[in-house]
Amino acid sequence: MQAGQASWRADRAREEARTCSAQPPAALRGCRCRYNPRHSVHPTGFMLLDIIDTATAESAAEGYSRIALGVEYKGARYRGWQRQASGVPSVQQALEQALSKVANEPISVVCAGRTDAGVHGCGQVVHFDTRAVRDERAWTMGTNFNLPHDISVVWSRPMPADFHARFKACARRYRYVIYNDPIRPAHLAEEVTWNHRPLDVDRMAEAAQFLLGTHDFSAFRASQCQAKSPIKHIYHLRVTRHGQMIVLDVRATAFLHHMVRNIAGVLMAIGAGERPVAWAREVLEGRNRREGGVTAHPYGLYLVQVEYPEAFALPKRYIGPHFLSGYEALAD
Repeated sequence: MQAGQASWRADRAREEARTCSAQPPAALRGCRCRYNPRHSVHPTGFMLLDIIDTATAESAAEGYSRIALGVEYKGARYRGWQRQASGVPSVQQALEQALSKVANEPISVVCAGRTDAGVHGCGQVVHFDTRAVRDERAWTMGTNFNLPHDISVVWSRPMPADFHARFKACARRYRYVIYNDPIRPAHLAEEVTWNHRPLDVDRMAEAAQFLLGTHDFSAFRASQCQAKSPIKHIYHLRVTRHGQMIVLDVRATAFLHHMVRNIAGVLMAIGAGERPVAWAREVLEGRNRREGGVTAHPYGLYLVQVEYPEAFALPKRYIGPHFLSGYEALAD
């Protein structure tokens, strides 16, 4: 039995050595990858063992161009932004597949903020590094041609080598949209959070003031949050009503995992009269997630804007989501 196992291992080692020494397709020569024709197919159609993510570096490598994209997506049918195991849909994987077809080489992207399952984006920013030479229209329209209907590239821009979608961001902005009506919505079922109880927007707005400024937001972070520090600074947290829609608009340096959804959960409990206005301050000062109520549903949450130094001159669009674009009070 032992001799048979040794023989099998030797045969396997020889096979691995033979296949890994095979020459990659011409389109992959010079790319930062190891080629093995026995492993899974990369979205471009090439067979790869793995792809080394050049875009994760703080600066683009010599011979590569760094490209930035603005991306919007409906997150309802994805398991979040981040690339998942095989067969699990993610926004990142779909975008990388489409970009790889346009570039005719493997592409990996880095985003400004990794959104959770069910969370939407209308102001996401990503960057990637490539040897391919394409104009802005090709990166935008060509990628959209290969994307599913619920993901769209809205702009592209060649960037300096030191641009980084995550590390160069100086502020991020989210909106949480609540449909406040006794009857659940049909048309926006996956794009808003439905709350059937009457919510007092004035109470919610008053409670939101306790969260402004620099604080320890431990009570508003998920247990699996990987952030090094719970200290964050909230620049603004506005609560406004527009018919049946209530919009929480929050801008901060950065956010903890589930931070906006946990804030929404606290404010909705206060708006419904379940808790006093001062409860928001008590939760914040208690720094205990277990005392912070429920985490609000992901469907109402949108990453709407990522801010960068003016020197990068990134395109500016209206703040989404689209169905709120007609409200003048939300224009800024």
